[in-house]
Formats: sequence, structure tokens, C-alpha cells
Amino acid sequence: MTALKSHTAPTGTAAPASLNAAAQGVPAGLMPPLFAGFMNPQGVILAGKVAETFGMSKGQLAETIGFRDEALYKLARAQAPKTQHRLKEMLEIVSRVCDWAGGAAQAMAWYRAQPIPAFGGRTAEALVKDGQAGALRDYLDHIATGGFA
Repeated sequence: MTALKSHTAPTGTAAPASLNAAAQGVPAGLMPPLFAGFMNPQGVILAGKVAETFGMSKGQLAETIGFRDEALYKLARAQAPKTQHRLKEMLEIVSRVCDWAGGAAQAMAWYRAQPIPAFGGRTAEALVKDGQAGALRDYLDHIATGGFA
């Protein structure tokens, strides 16, 4: 398996300060490049833009992050802290595997469908839905530093 690359923004392309990375729980300068394109100036992830980018409906995106399919159609629910947190986790995982997978679309396909042997054949999607994004991030970090899958 090819080692994953670090996903810090290249020099000169860091996310604008207006995105308030620290408020999103991501240190300034370390925000994955995928995040910047999906956030408004207040730091809210725009679910519609995420869904459009990955060729999904909002309902399909909601299902992908573990919510009922209508969860992202109401602005208040789409901007709720729990929804934003789950969207952030999904985007972080997809961003981490983008280069390894060959692009954002392929990374999303991996996220949704590729069984991970180290997690009993569960997918990244299933792990994030079950609140195990931290364990998945640790696993991806391990792989990125040359560890075995």
C-alpha cells in the first residue's frame, strides 16, 4: 500500500484566516485543502456544496454521515453542531486519502465502500457513523508514516 501524504496546505495556499480554522478545531495552517472550498466565511461547512462536489443529493450525503436523509435540507439542522462535526470528520478523512486514492471522487468512493481489514472489514463511512473517526485518523496516520495496514 502506498503511504499517504500529509495534507497540510502547500506554501501560499493556506486557508484564509476568515475561515477561522481554530474555531473548527483545526490549527491554523493545518486545515486540509478540501475544507476551504466547502466553508462559508463564518466557518460553516456548506452541505449543499459538499453534496454537489461529490455528485450526491443532500439526502445521500446525510445518509453517508449517518443522519436521516432529510437532515441536510433544513438550514438549522445542516448548521447544527452535531451535523457540522460529522461533516468535518468525513471531509477530514476524505482529504487525508485524496492523493493516495487519486483524487476527491476516488477518495469518497474509498470512504464509502472499501473494507478496512484492520477494522474487521468495516468501511471508513461505517467507522465515522459509529463515532470512531479518531481511531480511523490514527490508523491513517500510522499508514502515512510507513506502518503496515
